[in-house]
Amino acid sequence: MSKEVNEEHNEENEQIKERILKFIEESELNSVEVNDISEGLESTGSKAFKKLVNAIAELEREGRIILTQQGRFKLREAEPVLQGVFSGTDKGFGFVPLDEFEQDIFIPPHDTNSALNGDLVTIEVTKEAVPWKGKAPVGKVLEVVERATKLLVGEFHAYSDDEVDELGLYGYVLPQSKKLPDITLKITAKGIRPVEGSIVQVEVTHYPRTQDEDMYGLVTRTIGHKDEPGIEILTIVNKYGIPSEFPDEVIEEAEAVPDTIQAADLEGRKDLRDDVIITIDGADAKDLDDAVVVKKLDNGNYQLGVHIADVSHYVKEDSPMDQEAFERGTSVYLTDRVIPMLPQRLSNGICSLHPNVDRLTLSCEMEIDSAGDVVRYDIFPSVIRSYRRMTYSAVNEILMEKNPEVREEHADLVDMFETMEELHHILEAKRVRRGSIDFDTNEAQIKMDEDGKPIDILLRERGVGERLIESFMLAANETVSEHYATQNLPILYRIHARPDEAKMQRFLEFVTSFGINVKGTKDSVSPKDLQAVINEVKGKPEETVVSMLMLRSMQQAKYDIDPIGHYGLAAEYYSHFTSPIRRYPDLILHRLIHYYDEVGKDEKAQKRWNKKLPEIAEHSSKTERRAVDAERETDELKKTEYMEGKVGEEFEGLVTSVTNFGMFVQLPNSVEGLIHISKMDDDYYEFSERGLLLIGRHTGRIFRIGQPVKVKVTAANKEGYQIDFELAENPETEKNKKTKRTNKKAERKNQHTQRRKTKKKRSGKRKR
Repeated sequence: MSKEVNEEHNEENEQIKERILKFIEESELNSVEVNDISEGLESTGSKAFKKLVNAIAELEREGRIILTQQGRFKLREAEPVLQGVFSGTDKGFGFVPLDEFEQDIFIPPHDTNSALNGDLVTIEVTKEAVPWKGKAPVGKVLEVVERATKLLVGEFHAYSDDEVDELGLYGYVLPQSKKLPDITLKITAKGIRPVEGSIVQVEVTHYPRTQDEDMYGLVTRTIGHKDEPGIEILTIVNKYGIPSEFPDEVIEEAEAVPDTIQAADLEGRKDLRDDVIITIDGADAKDLDDAVVVKKLDNGNYQLGVHIADVSHYVKEDSPMDQEAFERGTSVYLTDRVIPMLPQRLSNGICSLHPNVDRLTLSCEMEIDSAGDVVRYDIFPSVIRSYRRMTYSAVNEILMEKNPEVREEHADLVDMFETMEELHHILEAKRVRRGSIDFDTNEAQIKMDEDGKPIDILLRERGVGERLIESFMLAANETVSEHYATQNLPILYRIHARPDEAKMQRFLEFVTSFGINVKGTKDSVSPKDLQAVINEVKGKPEETVVSMLMLRSMQQAKYDIDPIGHYGLAAEYYSHFTSPIRRYPDLILHRLIHYYDEVGKDEKAQKRWNKKLPEIAEHSSKTERRAVDAERETDELKKTEYMEGKVGEEFEGLVTSVTNFGMFVQLPNSVEGLIHISKMDDDYYEFSERGLLLIGRHTGRIFRIGQPVKVKVTAANKEGYQIDFELAENPETEKNKKTKRTNKKAERKNQHTQRRKTKKKRSGKRKR
């Protein structure tokens, strides 16, 4: 058969197959017989029928149609496409969370199909989950639909001039990302040619198609040199794609904003400048966006005024400042610097509620009864003049320590502070009654010297000053949220879904080892049930670990347009209203308040915001997670750097996690390190997956989560943020060793005596 005739035959065969598929698809019945197809396509002649049967057989072999047990043909239904975001690890494997599955799909290293962290992928499940063995479902990546990694940051290693000429490459970069496996990023000989040791930003131009293939890219920016002070934090900032410099048009717009209130700005605002309104913040805070006042009313109720900087007055929709604020999403607070959402002229200037200057605000005034219920409220634009700037430490000295000097210094405000404390306890008691979870964790504060070197790590305890401001902000956030929810007006909500059932099941099993029985089950446990667990372990050694593991079993809070409620706060409605200088969702809520009051609440207005808000919610959630990851990594870096100077020292710690390769121990200053199982050489330890235990085969010694241990720091690797511990000898162990040494010494002495006696006996026999 000639080539032309063969091509003609194949084309005819494909046409017949397409006609068959179309006939079956358009048939009223779910399946059809061969005769139905033959008659329907008028292929009843012997020659035509033979071609038809051959085409049907091909379609069956190709898996496009199937033969039923009744001898009829039907179209094969397409398998549902499972699509999700790949979360990679430094070990090469990864996970893909899907709504259809309780547990994330585990993707082994050889089945990632070159997917990188954050990529949108389609997957196939190859092994079903085995819940009773704690095994997650296993899958493989079929296709990378969309690449998430466009830019990477790392240290540049240069090739020689001869290698550049030969390879067409400037050198290579090892990406500084713990969520990427061992990938070498080859730098094409185009664009910027950095010097050896430069920290650079690379635009990826070619992605690997197999696990062993390299990536290629070109350098778009040099961030600095690896030996420059502070370069590690700059590297982290750039690695997460956090904008650290404002574009010229944003700076120009900010500079054009007046640094004082104009007369026209006061139109339509309630004048509260004569009220005694104060700010309470940390001593180092510069962006003061909330001010408060509390009064006791004649009827016994309390009037709480929460006044928030009206940033939306200055940042207009779709302006350069607004677009940049949207991109940033939030201010990022790193150990030695702040990357603000807004230019400092606004964040530290006209929008910051400094004392004794006029400032534009949005106010939420609430009348609250003795049960903590808001019986009346009003939300309105205002102008205030902060009476005094207070710090948390000063308020704590007034209320907790009763420091006479500080109380004398602020004598005119002491009565209000005591009223604030009363109201705070009322609001706190209400939250406890409804089941709000209070983790009450202390935040680690890393002290740095002038050169950016960590010199100490302190735990910042939350006193009544911090807690009362938290109570007042929560009350305002809930009140504003409910106000618009009950009117069915579109706004951004801060939502927190119920815990993941699989994670909650593991947590409930874990706490039973401490003799704690939780009322609820994995699918019905309430916030109140979990708060009861926290109350039960309060003040006990296991308190830190139980709180930590409970937090890990929770879902991440995020922004959404659907008010599903906030599980952790046990709140039906919740939104972010109180921090518009540093959070874009708060700025948007302020913009919506103005819009609904000034433009309208009709169907057209609702349709407009229903269209815009979902994108804002999704992007704000992403930028928040990005900021949290960057802040956490910076803290890990500085904690590791701090512990470099502690190698050889011993500390008391608490076991926070037990795995088949060792156990993680947290020190009182929040530093966490690993005791690798290879360093536990006093016995052979076996891992109990069900009980999360390490059990010594010969000694029976057991290590479990929540157990206090004494450790010695053996290494601190700043490159990988890895801190290594080994078990330090405790007095009991040392006593046992001493006893063993004494026993061995006595045994040797006894053996020596016995040998001498035996020798004498033998000598005597020979004499006879």
